[in-house]
Amino acid sequence: MNSFQEIANFVWSIADEVLRDDFKRGKYPDVILPFTVLRRLDCVLAPTKEKVLRRYAELQARGLQNVDGQLRRAAGHSFYNTSRFDFVSLLDDPKNIGRNLRTWISGFSENMRDVIDRFKLRSTIDTLEEKELLFRLVQKFAGADLHPAKVDNHTMGTIFEELIRRFNEQTNENPGEHFTP
Repeated sequence: MNSFQEIANFVWSIADEVLRDDFKRGKYPDVILPFTVLRRLDCVLAPTKEKVLRRYAELQARGLQNVDGQLRRAAGHSFYNTSRFDFVSLLDDPKNIGRNLRTWISGFSENMRDVIDRFKLRSTIDTLEEKELLFRLVQKFAGADLHPAKVDNHTMGTIFEELIRRFNEQTNENPGEHFTP
């Protein structure tokens, strides 16, 4: 998958393959958009994941409380994740995927948790668990390589906009008003 269209098509296919018959089409964006963001974050943080975990363990062992700046530096970004989980390792424990996904989300730095919380993702995770779709959804998204070396920020934004456009057109809501601020 190289072009933004191929990646957008792949993500769109996840909605059709996993959510069809269990979610109304109007609810697809409530699932697909936050999971797209989560997968992107996962790919962005992957190269420094181990470094952040080691640094976090060092700082905890020293009893330090305010570790945000140190962990941002270790991650090389303005956010980080201190959970041992990532999209791929979540698949290692299918029975506990919901709990482990919540743990992973809780491991994000506060600034990123604020962004994730705006998606109201925790209730979506509950619904996906009830419908026994969470593992399959995470499995599908784990196959999306959204690493910045493969998908630059501009292209990622274009993919996100394309998904929003498609969802809006599919539900005939606000036609033409599909660009994020």
